[in-house]
Amino acid sequence: MREAGKIVAEVLQEMENSIKVGITTAMLNKIAEKLIRRHGAEPAFLGYNNFPASICTSVNNEVVHGIPGLRRLKEGDIISIDVGVRLKGYHGDAASTFAVGTVSPQARNLIDVTRISLQKAIDAMQVGKRLSDVSHAVQDYVESKSFSIVRNYVGHGIGEEMHEEPQVPNFGLPGRGPSLQSGLVLAIEPMVNVGSWEVKVLNDQWTVVTADGSLSAHFEHTVALGNNGPEILTSSNLT
Repeated sequence: MREAGKIVAEVLQEMENSIKVGITTAMLNKIAEKLIRRHGAEPAFLGYNNFPASICTSVNNEVVHGIPGLRRLKEGDIISIDVGVRLKGYHGDAASTFAVGTVSPQARNLIDVTRISLQKAIDAMQVGKRLSDVSHAVQDYVESKSFSIVRNYVGHGIGEEMHEEPQVPNFGLPGRGPSLQSGLVLAIEPMVNVGSWEVKVLNDQWTVVTADGSLSAHFEHTVALGNNGPEILTSSNLT
């Protein structure tokens, strides 16, 4: 899983390097898939429940699961890129939200708050803590900054399958749910909106957007819990 995570991190770094005004999300998908396969790995999203691409590209008010296509990025856009890799039977999964050129102060603040909320959740992932301590850490920080947490979609366990138990909500009271034990691996992924937490799915049956059209950001890491605390398996200089 560390090997898969390193590939995910490298792909996200390449995405950051490739994002520029005028590039299409389909081109980003092509770059990502080529890099994944160069490492002898497979894009875990491609064909997953018939998803048609190797990465998810979610722009502005798109929360998650955006399908790459002919859309060209514009100055001031923000884009979440979610990458999943399968290597030797194990998975890595991470996402980052990037600015395209110069973005508004609100968009920059949204990105920063979402990234920090993920780190708060990771810090709360300690042996003997409860699962909802991780969830509460996200909600507590995000709402203190006057943003909202998406409630319809959650993080998840990860390993031989992309999505395993337990589900990891980004909200909830602390001190509840199963006790966290060494060896657990979670994909923690806060999704944060400027406006309401409510979302809807577009007619493509994949792309999730904010119900009120407000901006949304998304960050994710695959995190393993050991006796000495959490280890980010998808670490890069992006988060």
